[in-house]
Amino acid sequence: MFQNARQALTWLHTWFGLALGFVLMVVFFFGALSVFDREIDRWAIPQSRFAPQPMPSFDKVLRPVFDSMQPTPESVEALRAKTGLPMPERFETMQRMGAYTTHRDPVLSLFTAHEPPGIKDHDDVAWGQRTIDPRTGASLPDDRLKVGSQFFYPLHYSLNLNWYNLGTWIVGFAALMMLVALVSGVVMHRKFFREFFTFRPKKSTQRSALDLHNMTGVLALPFHFFFAFTGLVIFAGVYFPVAHTQLNPLHELHEKLEAAETGLPHERAGVPAPLASVDAMVAEAQRRWAAQGMAGDVGFLALQHVGDANGYVSVYRAGTDRIALVGNGIHFKASTGALLREDPPHSAVNSVNEFLTGLHLQHFRHWLLRWMYVLGGLMGCVCIATGFVFFVEKRKKQHAKQSSQGARAVDALATTTVTGMVLAALGILIANRLLPDAVPAGWPNRGSLEQYAFWATWALALGHAFWRSAPVAQGRMSPAWREQCWAIAGLAVCAVVLNWVTTGDHLIKTLGAGYWPVAGVDLFILAGAAVALLAARKLTQRAQGAPATPARSTTMSANTTETVHA
Repeated sequence: MFQNARQALTWLHTWFGLALGFVLMVVFFFGALSVFDREIDRWAIPQSRFAPQPMPSFDKVLRPVFDSMQPTPESVEALRAKTGLPMPERFETMQRMGAYTTHRDPVLSLFTAHEPPGIKDHDDVAWGQRTIDPRTGASLPDDRLKVGSQFFYPLHYSLNLNWYNLGTWIVGFAALMMLVALVSGVVMHRKFFREFFTFRPKKSTQRSALDLHNMTGVLALPFHFFFAFTGLVIFAGVYFPVAHTQLNPLHELHEKLEAAETGLPHERAGVPAPLASVDAMVAEAQRRWAAQGMAGDVGFLALQHVGDANGYVSVYRAGTDRIALVGNGIHFKASTGALLREDPPHSAVNSVNEFLTGLHLQHFRHWLLRWMYVLGGLMGCVCIATGFVFFVEKRKKQHAKQSSQGARAVDALATTTVTGMVLAALGILIANRLLPDAVPAGWPNRGSLEQYAFWATWALALGHAFWRSAPVAQGRMSPAWREQCWAIAGLAVCAVVLNWVTTGDHLIKTLGAGYWPVAGVDLFILAGAAVALLAARKLTQRAQGAPATPARSTTMSANTTETVHA
């Protein structure tokens, strides 16, 4: 089939890159946005627009909130369907509770796990969730969607397809094939280093697209390889679910042995016990961290076997000053506050895993490196988008002569994936600003409506792309690209103006106050509008100035260097 290995790798690079590029485009774009997911949350939830807060007092602020928490109706229904047991009106047994924050979070996320009576598997619990203002303990509305951390971020790694982890599997396969595409791309290009510096924007669309594809692929090659690899490492437990299949019978025994080794009880004792001052335990943990030269704030606080004699409190340090996700956990007996255990240093294997995971998830405090992550993600988007453009430009005239619709379909899907995706992101932000705080009775909740706006906008972009794709079947450029770029520019400005009108937080105010979470999102959206406007003008000029038949010399010169992408 192929004369040599290089031709085989070229075929692999072209066709797997095309098929999975639609997935990887979503992964890269929303991964780039997820670098600042907490800041996008602040933009989307005006009630949370205040300075980041440390973990508040458990005894004074958190305990009353936890005492009032119950499972969400959705979690109760899911547990009823799984176990077939009747669910009580009120859950009395709280198995565990926890609070989590970061150096970028003004608000505090709380969770609880409730155990219904008569349950056999203690892993079957109903979950409660709440977001509060840590300054007062007041709850934020439950129906407000955290657009950054609850929608864009999971879209990055799961496509928000949660049925049997289908989205995670699709992204995992795409990441695996991306590693293959990166290696094959390097092998294909003999003049690897020259392409690093070659970009000819005034050449034909086909030539310019290939130059930009090569340049962004080479420049961000280490970034792309590292993040594809570490993404697979992070979800290795999903892709190789040995613990949940072959080793599942040993799961309970392993937990009991681990509890015996660590001194942290595995099961409830069945004896009620009071809760000592958790604030005192937190102070002791911070004292111990300071004594080790690692003074810091609390990032995660958890209570296991709540209200039982075997209950214990775990205090984990916020790791904002280091890359590795090391919590330095310290555990106390809940009823007395006595020290039970201080986590020892991790093994070499665990340390490597924590470093790779931490470098991918970037919970550390380093703003320059965060922006480099954004740049790397957007360069991945440019690399994939120009790959789409090159694929279509190289084949559309041939397909037009053969009356084939292949290039037309690929172009419409590429338009939907590139510009349509950006329109969808703007659509959810605009819906976030336009929807009333209280939706009419009988409607889906506000967060669901925002998500519907996202998918509806993307569906409209898909329909528009196919509707306007007829010129591609004639060997010409689709006007959908420039029309959707114009739409991006208009909707981006609209989103920023709506933020001003609905909250009063215009750019002059937020920049003057130094509140960068909101000002930064507004500026980023306006920068996107400027790029879209520039692209729309360039595409309009090319469409107006395109000759009916391309010059023979241009075609021949392009073909001499582009055969590797056949």
